[in-house]
Amino acid sequence: MSAVGEACDVEYSFAEEQDFQQVLNICSSDAFDGLDYIATTFHRWLQEPGRLVFIARMNNRVVALESALLVDGGQTVVFQGLRVAADLRGRGIAGALQRHVISYIRRHYPEVSALRLSRGDQPSPQTLAKYRLIAKEAILSLCCEATNLGFFVTQLRSRLPGQADSSSRGTVTLNQQQVETLILSNYVVSNLLPGKTIINDWEPLKPVEANLEVLRRRGLMWIADHESEPFAISLCTTPYAVPYRHDALHFNINIFGCSLSSVCAVFLAQLEALLPNLQGYLIFHTYVDPAVWSGLRQFCQNNASVSFFKDYWEEVILEKDL
Repeated sequence: MSAVGEACDVEYSFAEEQDFQQVLNICSSDAFDGLDYIATTFHRWLQEPGRLVFIARMNNRVVALESALLVDGGQTVVFQGLRVAADLRGRGIAGALQRHVISYIRRHYPEVSALRLSRGDQPSPQTLAKYRLIAKEAILSLCCEATNLGFFVTQLRSRLPGQADSSSRGTVTLNQQQVETLILSNYVVSNLLPGKTIINDWEPLKPVEANLEVLRRRGLMWIADHESEPFAISLCTTPYAVPYRHDALHFNINIFGCSLSSVCAVFLAQLEALLPNLQGYLIFHTYVDPAVWSGLRQFCQNNASVSFFKDYWEEVILEKDL
């Protein structure tokens, strides 16, 4: 589609509650390996402070969506949730919508100086020429019936020194005050956070006071291997329904740190914390430093009917000046 065609045929507006079904229509059930989160997040996004949800329409049909979250005390906008109708991909609609969003941000939020986003594919040289690579995480993907998770956890526990008869010894579940003290500390920022960035479920945030409210809204479980100066600190999202199967739940665990034993310990502790409340079919991604991915994968080898959902893949955090 030419630029002229875009200008004539596409109309932009903020998304509203009544657009929900049309938005779902542009999200195919097999997109993102069946793990599309839009059905879960759409209504929350419309109510979230600092978030703008834009849609593009052609002939009164919703054909694309993009959201923009103002973070870092209003200095940065994070793009999330780009979707384009399958039959219209490759026609320039995504780029046109993003240009509209950027134009809106520049006009109404002139204090925003940077645009940040996450990607789950290898950016092309052309893309990297436009952005700065801020951080990278390797993703370990697992899946299983919830009924098999307990046996898996038991196997993992037996592999950690001194843990055969104790649940997650050597880890601590952090309260909100502990989290906020740790995550902003020079020690954690300098030694654990990838690219000095807090990454929660594809949402990259600078470790600054202004972002703490965003993190509080996410309902995260935080676990570290030590209360102060940990070797690994982790966060886990609340499980949410996804289209993969009628009873499928998805959750994400981000682990910051390069000590394999500590990464394994907090990974296990996160699963133990979730275990009592899970049912159905589980697909979960764990994001770690690429240097410890292979070790964590080996740690997760099992005969408990827990399978690897995908092979090695990465999340990259990109940023550019606005």
